[in-house]
Amino acid sequence: MLYVKNLYKTYRALHTQYEVLKDVNLCIAQGEFVAVMGPSGSGKTTLLNCISCYVPFEKGQISLGGQEISDLTQDELAQVRNKKLGFVFQDFMLLDGLTVRENILLPAIIGGVVSSKAEERADRLCTVFGIHDIKNKYPAEISGGEKQRTAVARALINEPLVILADEPTGNLDSKSSRTVIDSFLSAKQNLGATIFMVTHDSFAASFCDRVIIMKDGTVGRSLKHTRIRNENHDRIAFQDQLLEAIRELNEREED
Repeated sequence: MLYVKNLYKTYRALHTQYEVLKDVNLCIAQGEFVAVMGPSGSGKTTLLNCISCYVPFEKGQISLGGQEISDLTQDELAQVRNKKLGFVFQDFMLLDGLTVRENILLPAIIGGVVSSKAEERADRLCTVFGIHDIKNKYPAEISGGEKQRTAVARALINEPLVILADEPTGNLDSKSSRTVIDSFLSAKQNLGATIFMVTHDSFAASFCDRVIIMKDGTVGRSLKHTRIRNENHDRIAFQDQLLEAIRELNEREED
């Protein structure tokens, strides 16, 4: 579904170069829920921005649904972003003058066609994410968790190949964070969504199928969520495993 191969990205400031991504390789399967973790400056947000085509990279390949995206024109990239990628941001990015339902339909509106199929999908998404009763309200009238569920629904309106989520629980309390994660799980289970999430939050990451831990622009570890016993026990064990892996990487840095 999504392949990143030998990816390099360097930022330049005056006469100094900063290598942000160094030979990054990863793949995300269809229907997989994957998180990327790592300290500030590890390259995780830059990786997300390269995948979304908002930041150019020097070397490497990014393939989405069998299409190599690194050589596309700006118009072609705009089509990829609108039709093949869904975006969920930390600060919701909802338009205050539009209702919940209209915000969900926004990518279809931008695409120039709001078909009956899109309207039916918007109503289905409202039901799936438990926001049907507030679909005619405006962002100022709903909670943070409801705003983020609206943002997740909006990301799915054009049936994208992958949802890219940048710190989606970063501004939320624990209850709202769990609501958002439940929305991603619902999207995965009920709609077959593929989700690639950048997060600092080990609790949010513990619900994922796999977690990639970045360190200094490289992939330090990739941990798979093994489900053996009951869901809650396995999630807590996976969260402990994530925290231990991060600690070990930090200790290795100090040595």
